[in-house]
Amino acid sequence: MKILVTGANGYLGQGVVRQLLDDGMDVIATDYSCENVDDRAIKKECDLFSIVSPYDYFDKPEVVLHMAWRNGFVHNALNHIEDIPNHYMFLKRLVDEGIKKVAVIGSMHEIGFYEGSINENTPTNPMSLYGVGKDALRRTVQLMCNEANIPYQWLRGYYIVGNTKFGCSIFSKITAAETDGKELFPFTSGQNQWDFIDYDEFCAQVSAAVSQDEVNGIINICSGRPEKLADRVERFIKDNNYNIKLDYGKFPDRKYDSKAVWGDDKKIKDIIELKSKG
Repeated sequence: MKILVTGANGYLGQGVVRQLLDDGMDVIATDYSCENVDDRAIKKECDLFSIVSPYDYFDKPEVVLHMAWRNGFVHNALNHIEDIPNHYMFLKRLVDEGIKKVAVIGSMHEIGFYEGSINENTPTNPMSLYGVGKDALRRTVQLMCNEANIPYQWLRGYYIVGNTKFGCSIFSKITAAETDGKELFPFTSGQNQWDFIDYDEFCAQVSAAVSQDEVNGIINICSGRPEKLADRVERFIKDNNYNIKLDYGKFPDRKYDSKAVWGDDKKIKDIIELKSKG
């Protein structure tokens, strides 16, 4: 399978490209810069949205995995709304020119404030511009692919745990603070319960999903269980032998963050089972 991966030089893109290559895919990786992308991939550095005929430019891939997105951790940045037409037109050009499947990385922030298990039928009510932008793209991609009669996958990501300091997640920020010799890390109450998935497992699930065609639509990339934020962060600090301590109560909990939410993992389990059977 020849797969085009956008946003390949990003924190998540690097790991997903590496996993796809390990799983035997032919990967065309694209970003403004591809300096950190696995050298086994074909690299194309460009402004994605300026390509007039992306299907030909990227050597006629069978599948696109669209991971490109700006300011994912700045939840109310205006670009989440301003960029929607660019994302849509890029994917539409690929569909019109002959691509066989569209996969896009989504976010549980599309759901908005919710408590309980999220599945593909859970209504969306996003409460940030990031969530609104992702949800709008999801709806348009679904319509686009249905009209073209090709499969689409919306890979809805949850809270990803990794120990690189390059990133904007709380885990990256703690790693950076530890590297800088900080003794305390300002923290919330930590009582929210969320679905945490380790970085390597996230990459493995994304690769497994896009590598098959039997399970499509909205697919949760998740652990399938909730865990208290404080417990997961304390465990992260312990597992990495960090000395830093959490300074509880320094930041308020965000009003739009769910108290307890997690992904229904039935579809991804079915995909992993299919993969195990070859």
